[in-house]
Amino acid sequence: MKFSALASLALAAMVQGHAIFQELSVNGARQGLLAGIRAPNQNNPVTSVTSGDITCGVVASRDSRVISVPAGARLGALYQHIVGGPQGSNDPDNPIAASHKGPVTAWLAKVNNAGSDSHSNLQWFKIAEDAFDTGSRKWGVDRLLESGGWAYFNLPSCIAPGQYLLRVEVIALHNAYSSGGAQFYTSCAQIQVTGSGNYSPSNTQTFPGAYSQNDGSIVINIYGSSGQPDNNGRSYQAPGMRPITC
Repeated sequence: MKFSALASLALAAMVQGHAIFQELSVNGARQGLLAGIRAPNQNNPVTSVTSGDITCGVVASRDSRVISVPAGARLGALYQHIVGGPQGSNDPDNPIAASHKGPVTAWLAKVNNAGSDSHSNLQWFKIAEDAFDTGSRKWGVDRLLESGGWAYFNLPSCIAPGQYLLRVEVIALHNAYSSGGAQFYTSCAQIQVTGSGNYSPSNTQTFPGAYSQNDGSIVINIYGSSGQPDNNGRSYQAPGMRPITC
């Protein structure tokens, strides 16, 4: 299939294939729909990296709960097509359209009160990313789909105790071959990290500010010579800083 035809299919999928991060799990324990989550109430993506909405999405739902998370925990972020799950019976685009290939990343920012502090003007550091595997030619979104909408990652064991916002992001690159075509799906969870870690980041980034609109990881044609969204087997690095190591 030619690229132009694939692009037309991607554009057609844009309206129906969106998603929202709406639930956190901690070591396999689900915390409940929208519990401790700052989330949009609609599934349209953010497309401008200079918008304040790039931080936690167009926040419309804000729960005051703060979720306790031990350092080193296995975390899960649930994406679904709309808040609550599928959009109707047999929704082919739940949890997200399979066409929406791209990376999944997770970030933290230290706050005094996760339940009430603003998510603007914070200092963020990346703790995890699932981008593109050149062997299998699968994206982070592919693994999210295989897990029924759950993106899993480990909270580094060195994270110091305290309250944080946890920002989880899917970047859909199916339409990213021109500036403004990438789609960002983000929400933020409010967490209290427990444990005895002492990590203090020496390198942080802001949102907006971490990304450039014309970054090579954001403006990209992921369709290879075979016509598939496999990045032609090339390596791919998600935008922003690299995840921390303990």
